Amino acid sequence: MKILLVLTSHDQLGDTGQKTGFWLEEFTSPYYVFKDAGAEVVLASPKGGQPPLDPKSNEADSQTDSTRRFAKDDAAQQQLAHTLPLEQINAADFDGVFYSGGHGPLWDLTNDEKSIQLIEAFDRADKAMAFVCHAPAVLKNVTTANGDALVKGKKVTGFSNSEEAGVQLTDVVPFLIEDEFKAQGGLYEKGIDWQSHVVIDGQLITGQNPASSEAAAEQLLKKLQA
Repeated sequence: MKILLVLTSHDQLGDTGQKTGFWLEEFTSPYYVFKDAGAEVVLASPKGGQPPLDPKSNEADSQTDSTRRFAKDDAAQQQLAHTLPLEQINAADFDGVFYSGGHGPLWDLTNDEKSIQLIEAFDRADKAMAFVCHAPAVLKNVTTANGDALVKGKKVTGFSNSEEAGVQLTDVVPFLIEDEFKAQGGLYEKGIDWQSHVVIDGQLITGQNPASSEAAAEQLLKKLQA
């Protein structure tokens, strides 16, 4: 079982002058769900190398069991420091893919041609795909074989408007995931803010927020083990 885990390479939070990137727990939880199940995990990002970490996700109150485990895991840290550039990735080499969130993907992965092509290749091959928190945003420009938006007519979730308002970034982000999915004909669902909420439609798995990362990874694993 071989799983591709994709992270952002973008580190600027709009025009705020603040840093962003990937959210630590949204990487560490899925990573260990997959590793503990014996999967081979390959890490990739648009630029390759060390992806930028959202500094807020490394603060004391954001730590979880998986982030503390990662802090002591030299091998995992080395792997993260040397992610492969997306252009070197072939979808045919993988059984499934997981996209970690953080605000970074809104700016780079959403518009990354290689990422779009990869997701479309997974879709055409009917392979399981999971996206958590802000990572569902990367589906914005992905289309099906017949040219429709990938999310059209599908049950999906992602970071909600109310959660974006809660972190006071509604006017900073390039678009709101909830609004975008609805505009594309997606059947957007949301659970309670900041509580785990995962939506499954066929091979497409989406998680609403950071609390959903482990559950989304477990659902991907369940599909790959079926």
